[in-house]
Amino acid sequence: MKTLTRQEKGIKAAAYIVLALMSIMAVIPFWLLISASFSDSNYAIANGYHFFPKVTSLEAYRYIVAQWDQIGRAYLITITVTVIGTVCSLLISTMLAYGLMQPGLPGRRLITGLILFTMLFSGGIVPQYMIYSNYLNIKNTLLGLIVPNLLTNAFSVILVRNFFQTTIPGELKEAMELDGAGPFRIFFRMILPLSKPILATLGIMSAITYWNDWNNALYYITDTSLFSVQQLLNEMNNNILFMANNSAQLHGVDVTTLPTSTMRMAIAVVGILPIMIVYPFFQKYFAKGITVGAVKG
Repeated sequence: MKTLTRQEKGIKAAAYIVLALMSIMAVIPFWLLISASFSDSNYAIANGYHFFPKVTSLEAYRYIVAQWDQIGRAYLITITVTVIGTVCSLLISTMLAYGLMQPGLPGRRLITGLILFTMLFSGGIVPQYMIYSNYLNIKNTLLGLIVPNLLTNAFSVILVRNFFQTTIPGELKEAMELDGAGPFRIFFRMILPLSKPILATLGIMSAITYWNDWNNALYYITDTSLFSVQQLLNEMNNNILFMANNSAQLHGVDVTTLPTSTMRMAIAVVGILPIMIVYPFFQKYFAKGITVGAVKG
């Protein structure tokens, strides 16, 4: 075992200190968010938020639970969209990247150039909305929450292609071809099993995109039964703020009991909690995939 010099030990200790401080700085906002969601709304407005709530209250979560029929359905829709969208996104990105790394592919440079072009320029929201709504007819369907994000994977394709080129030996592919394996068998039996780090990386990135997405729901979903959890929570927050700001015009509604400020915190907690639970299980693959996939092949 190599003995570290005093200078190397100092650098290592400094690195641990910096990483510890950065970790604390990353955790503090989440801790304050969760603490604020359990605080009494009136006390928080008067005295601000604290890392440990001075006056606790569950009113914000009680309000969310009271709306759980809608929220539960929205969670189911969001989970369905996230799973289907992530799987389809991984298939599209990995299969396209695998095709682009084939030296004999006709027009490979042109296809790569077109993919890179989409990273720099966009057609804009208006033509995109017209195409999806008038020609593809995805408005008020689950496809309206899935399809738009499937067509913005240029970065993922480049990342996967670089991973394939720098990590998977060409000799393995040649050996399988000598054994009579075709492109699909090579892809599904060799390429994908050896690509767990980059698949986990793209999977968590795509899942976060789908889970947090509310723009597509805002553009293409008007049916409340198809609201995603992010869109529904945003609507709930807007409704509470509307009632609080128009209390004089609302008769028979006790708006003083609505947890307007802490409600926002509770909504944020409900929205991010599943991702916070799942992410640690993919963290090691995520870091490795980003490191290797970002290296130019």
